[in-house]
Amino acid sequence: MKFNATARSVQGSSASRRLRRAGRVPAIVYGGSAAPLNIDLDHNEIYHALRKEEFHASILQMQLDGKEEAVLLRSVQWHAYKPQVLHVDFQRVDANQALHTKVPLHFINGENSPAVKLSSAVISHVITELEITCLPAALPQFIEVDLGDLLGGGSVHLSNVKLPKGVTYVAHGSDTDPVLASALVKGGGAAAADGEGDAPAAETPAA
Repeated sequence: MKFNATARSVQGSSASRRLRRAGRVPAIVYGGSAAPLNIDLDHNEIYHALRKEEFHASILQMQLDGKEEAVLLRSVQWHAYKPQVLHVDFQRVDANQALHTKVPLHFINGENSPAVKLSSAVISHVITELEITCLPAALPQFIEVDLGDLLGGGSVHLSNVKLPKGVTYVAHGSDTDPVLASALVKGGGAAAADGEGDAPAAETPAA
């Protein structure tokens, strides 16, 4: 995805407030061997871009002064109660250096699983995004989790999912095989049908 940026020479709280009143959003690009670069963005453009999932988990092409630079969205500051973007951080991308980021999980076939069709279970998405590391060229926009074989009372672990080539899960502590989704049978307890006995997270509607 592409977005437009303008170099910003004036900094400080007052300058940022003036930018926002003019419909612009202060932002910064950091990382790599170059110094941090202060930029500003069109508010409407960046607001609508941020509503797209792929903008959060893709290598972005920043258009600046007639040139393109590959960057990754790192953080967004929103107004406390208005639909207003206050500040955005981007990180430069080096094709030869691994990225450490999060990508969303897309759950499919849950409505066709034995858990739902045979046991009327409620599927809980325990984790909705996965922390990974990979080279920029291997960065997936999302990782698909197939729930088609999920049984009532069962769960789907990370080990049940084939990660894209070149993508490695970043584990924290001893949890190297987290539960991604579980199927709770109402009134039937939470004993896992696969024998692992994982307790599901709080019940939420199926996606």
